[in-house]
Amino acid sequence: MSATITKPLVEEPAQPRVPAEGHHRDVNGGWLRPAVFGAMDGLVSNFALMTGVVGGAASNNTVILTGLAGLAAGACSMAAGEYTSVASQRELVLAEIEAERIELRRNPEGELAELAQVYIARGVEPALAHEVARQLTRDPEQALEVHAREELGLDPHDLPSPLVAAVSSFGCFALGALLPLLPYLLGATSLLPALVLAVLGLFLCGAVVARVTARSWWYSGLRQLLLGGAAAGVTYLLGALIGGHVG
Repeated sequence: MSATITKPLVEEPAQPRVPAEGHHRDVNGGWLRPAVFGAMDGLVSNFALMTGVVGGAASNNTVILTGLAGLAAGACSMAAGEYTSVASQRELVLAEIEAERIELRRNPEGELAELAQVYIARGVEPALAHEVARQLTRDPEQALEVHAREELGLDPHDLPSPLVAAVSSFGCFALGALLPLLPYLLGATSLLPALVLAVLGLFLCGAVVARVTARSWWYSGLRQLLLGGAAAGVTYLLGALIGGHVG
């Protein structure tokens, strides 16, 4: 008599896939945000600036000079702005962490009870919540890290770097701004080659951002293309309208 293999009546549910450690996207804004905004701003602003000058019937030399000036000024401005912004944010975070350190030193019991209440609010039984809070706060540095994470939503060991933000912003802005300028530097005498490169660059930038944000690549690419095209169209019309009246 042959053996019969029976299947279980109820199949076990598939286990959720847990991403491996270190495989998450970088979302803390240390380099990604300034890099993305830098490339987008460089491409859109410099192409729009150049189309405005072309709309005003400027010479090719003037278009090149305008593009180079826009690249240099924009890249320096973006880098300075990012450095100041991230440095200010970092200083504020460090001040909050230091305030938490002082509170832990002055009132350890009160801070322990406060941390336990955080876990109780999340559904942990009171006795277990107090025991977990006690064990996690035995070491002063670990206590500070836990309180910063749970109460302030901050990670003391993963703060964005102002220098990284500034360099990322500067480099990516310069690359984005160079794209529509490149055909003129290579001898182009009309806006058409710059327009083609700008269209491709805008769509590509949007598609690349979609790889990071998990949006649809074609949606993100088209959205960026429409926004950049609208900016260039407006400046071209303004250049055409007022260019002839500026002596």
